[in-house]
Amino acid sequence: MIKKLLSLFLTFLVIGAIVITAINIYMCNSVKNQLVSENSSFEDVDCILVLGAGVKNGQPSPMLSDRLSEAVFLYKVNASSRILMSGDHASKSYDEVNAMKKFAISKNIPTSHIFMDHAGFSTYESIYRAKEIFKAKKIIIVSQEYHLYRALYIANALGIEAVGVSATKRDYGGQLIRDIREVLARAKDFGKCIIKPEPTYLGEEIPVSGDGNITND
Repeated sequence: MIKKLLSLFLTFLVIGAIVITAINIYMCNSVKNQLVSENSSFEDVDCILVLGAGVKNGQPSPMLSDRLSEAVFLYKVNASSRILMSGDHASKSYDEVNAMKKFAISKNIPTSHIFMDHAGFSTYESIYRAKEIFKAKKIIIVSQEYHLYRALYIANALGIEAVGVSATKRDYGGQLIRDIREVLARAKDFGKCIIKPEPTYLGEEIPVSGDGNITND
């Protein structure tokens, strides 16, 4: 009996690994042509979407700093006139988005051109809210390359026209663990893109064509 159960468990484990691998290959291949250079020609882009990646003592992590620097560069070459900072601000003690906005302001980006999504608790929720709350139809997503495949796939599934610009500027500590987690996250969000659940919060529309200061807290 124990041998049969072990055999069944191993069978399910192998099938699960095959399914997860297939999803990863399909997801990455389906969006690889949407990864573009920062020097590409961009037209009529509603906003540059920066996905949160951790803060410590009010300062962006190295990974997030690189995302923000890339977004600032894109803004200054006129890829878009709006930046949407989307991250976790679930409590007063943890605030990604204000740290992100402060970084951009320090690089001389007008505060009115910076929007904050305080409820971007996941990649899926950030992109869902970019469309439904901030009314963005065409976006540039800025993140590290390993993360862009999933983000772009979600954007496609939700009906957003998107390209991704990589903010991979250096080696990041703990990347192997992130790569493993990303494999599982792709499989999870593949399912979400089929079901399309609403994010934790929706709310009133805040079009990125307006004044970003409306998102200040």
